[in-house]
Amino acid sequence: MVRGDRIACYSNLLLSVSIGFLLFSVVSSQIPLGSKLTVEENNCWVSSNGDYAVGFLNSSDQYIFGIRFNSIYIPSSEQTAIWTAGNVKVSSKAYFELSRSGEMILFDPATEKIAWQNKTGNASVESAVLLDNGNFVLLNRNKSAVWQSFESPSDTLLPGQSLSVGHTLRASSRDSLASYYSLVMNVSGEMQLRWDSTVIYWTVGGPSQPAVRSILGSDGILRLIDQRSKVVSSVYGEDHSDPDVKFRFLRLDSDGNLRMYSWKTNATSWTTVWQAVINQCDVFATCANQGICIFNASDSYVCQCPFRSTRDTNTKCLIPYKPTCESGSSMIRYDHMYLYGIYPPNKTVVQTNLQQCRSLCQKDPSCHAASFINNGTAQCHMMKSQYVGGQSDPSLGSITFVKTCSDPIAVLPAPVPAPRKVSQKICVACLLEVAAGSVVVFFMLQFGIGVYLFRRRKSMMQKSVPAHTVPNATGCIVLSYSEIKDLTDNFKKQIGQNVFEGVLPDTRLVAVKDLNASIEERRFRSAVLKIGSIYHKNLLRLDGYCCESGRRLLVYELAKYGSIDKCLEEPRMCKRLTWTKRIDICLSVARAISYLHTGCREFVSHGNLKCENVFLDEELEAKVSEFGLRTIQAEASSSGGLAETDVRDFGKMMVVLITGRQDADEACYWAYEKWVKAEREMAIDQRIEGGVDLEELERAFRIAFWCLQGDERMRPSMGEVVKVLEGTLSVDPPPPPFAYNQQRPPEDESLSESYSEL
Repeated sequence: MVRGDRIACYSNLLLSVSIGFLLFSVVSSQIPLGSKLTVEENNCWVSSNGDYAVGFLNSSDQYIFGIRFNSIYIPSSEQTAIWTAGNVKVSSKAYFELSRSGEMILFDPATEKIAWQNKTGNASVESAVLLDNGNFVLLNRNKSAVWQSFESPSDTLLPGQSLSVGHTLRASSRDSLASYYSLVMNVSGEMQLRWDSTVIYWTVGGPSQPAVRSILGSDGILRLIDQRSKVVSSVYGEDHSDPDVKFRFLRLDSDGNLRMYSWKTNATSWTTVWQAVINQCDVFATCANQGICIFNASDSYVCQCPFRSTRDTNTKCLIPYKPTCESGSSMIRYDHMYLYGIYPPNKTVVQTNLQQCRSLCQKDPSCHAASFINNGTAQCHMMKSQYVGGQSDPSLGSITFVKTCSDPIAVLPAPVPAPRKVSQKICVACLLEVAAGSVVVFFMLQFGIGVYLFRRRKSMMQKSVPAHTVPNATGCIVLSYSEIKDLTDNFKKQIGQNVFEGVLPDTRLVAVKDLNASIEERRFRSAVLKIGSIYHKNLLRLDGYCCESGRRLLVYELAKYGSIDKCLEEPRMCKRLTWTKRIDICLSVARAISYLHTGCREFVSHGNLKCENVFLDEELEAKVSEFGLRTIQAEASSSGGLAETDVRDFGKMMVVLITGRQDADEACYWAYEKWVKAEREMAIDQRIEGGVDLEELERAFRIAFWCLQGDERMRPSMGEVVKVLEGTLSVDPPPPPFAYNQQRPPEDESLSESYSEL
């Protein structure tokens, strides 16, 4: 911040302080409704002690809105952000407003969209205040907090700020995608660092002494506290209790490591006084797909790709093996190296010896690499992805085998036979045979060339856009329409509405969705690139697309067992859908939709969530398809309404899974009637075998009916739905949903009376 801007901020501060003498200290920096901050004016709101400020921060020629340090003891270059509004970047025309309705809105005129909002319009907000501890608070008329940044952390904790069960710190992104790294307090009382919510690479605390929250003290100690407010575990900064330290904070950095920082008087930079993972290479996917992590003597790391060809200019470090290689495969051994799959982050573990581990991977066409470990139990970790991460260190006892296509063996020239004496007599019959053979070969060559030219000309006439079946920047393959016809065998096998089964050249099965719609090419390609960059284990991966001569097709990975509605209709598959599996499917779908809403860099609406668009793979894991297609077919004015629509559709899908009834609207009305009459057991699908957990059933019905509320503002967020299904958040009985009120006969008063008794 330049000096003039700092003076402007302090002028606002002095004015607030002057008013404060007439009122009281908390009101000294209160912000009235209607107040606005803009990038162009570079103005800000400052805490009464001057240590913190709210405003826009420059971030690589774009801007983020948040809270930062503002103390005169800290140079402007070191006034780091401690909270950001959704970690979204906006243009130089953006502004932030505390609206007249009491809602915080970050608007970007460049996109004509609301980049972030906190939805407190109905909370009777009357003012805001930035407290002296860095907490930004919205107050009602009773001066009670209705929203505060301390309860909605981004990637940082300040002294006095706690991280409770259900709250998450998410690292800022190092690229255009949302960060995979998060810090959570789980229901077992552990604080964990995770990658993609599935891989846990650091834990403190434990079930034996479960904590309900962690809090950073001003003394530089991070404490885990149980329900009785007793400290069950502590983490100490190197300078804890040092009186010279003026400021501290705990941050989940973009590299996935959790660190504590401190600032001393007369310091010139922040000092790292503690970090969770000492060896950065132990942080999962530190190098992502750029190579293998090697920790060097200077306590830093480098990313190297040991199996990349010197002629390969690709920046990604990929396993050099393709299942379609015709020359066979060979296994290259790397000592002191351990690999793991990243996309997807899973592996197959087999207990076996070293030689058998190598052999198993070489014989399995889908295996790309295998790491052998023997820490008391010999284990073979096999990866079925070319996207791998890992680390290499002389102290590691693991041995890795990487599969590669064998080089073609050079054919040795045949030995030249000794010259033989040939009779000088002319063989007339031989000459006739040679002449006849030459004529036949000539006509065959002419015919072959003619056929080739004819087919090539026909193919070129059919193609208005050249085919290039290579991945684009998001990993999606761009296919021509003729290639789509080839891989689907001319749309021979239909597996759904406008959906056909196909096979890619690398033998992967795919599902081809014909959108059968006229969509502007630029918008279609833009939406596909956005969808193709999204990865979550419960989202069906987009492998490719076709955009040619008015044809718009999407190519997805193929889930083995098809959509849920088909599984519910098929007796054998329906039998496998036990109660536990159905709840697990609901939870998986909720996590996927929650990721689309809040985990991606930009909000993504599904727009058409239903059982037909949720598929089951070979392990009966749920995979949501067709997400984001609403953005292809129609532009949305804001994300809010679409989010609530997804929540409503999720509630319908839950009821269909619980009841087994395919008509979603009819099933919701019928199930609510049974639930409100305390006959919930009668509403479940009678084909479910193995019994039903009644506590889970009650919780599932409650959250489903909350999702179905006619008033969109009453519907929960998908993040709250996930917590309820996980059992970490309680849920009250819902009021009658809109669909039920619309369909209930006016004269039927019995259900309302039954509900009032709950």
